[in-house]
Amino acid sequence: MSAQSSLSTGALTDAVAAAYADGTRPPLTPELVEQVRAAILSEGLEGTDPADPANIDAINRVLDAFELSLEAVAGPRLVGIDAATGTVSMSNRSEAGRPLRSFGGQ
Repeated sequence: MSAQSSLSTGALTDAVAAAYADGTRPPLTPELVEQVRAAILSEGLEGTDPADPANIDAINRVLDAFELSLEAVAGPRLVGIDAATGTVSMSNRSEAGRPLRSFGGQ
């Protein structure tokens, strides 16, 4: 079974949205988590290899746009996908060795 067929787009979207919400500050409301999920789904990743670096970049651009539209949260970015287990790896962005904070500043 290929990595492409072992992880559905819906499962990937759910995993990324949940992991993003877990690491985002301030915490996201359920409505905002659904907005993240819908934005990732709109990227058209169905039928592609979820671990492809281009897909990871596309998902991170979605997360960037979400944060810019709110101007109020800072969350982690997707760094890896294990299609076999359906798990995702996230990493906090940082400047000067510290995680970014919402509302600007270090």
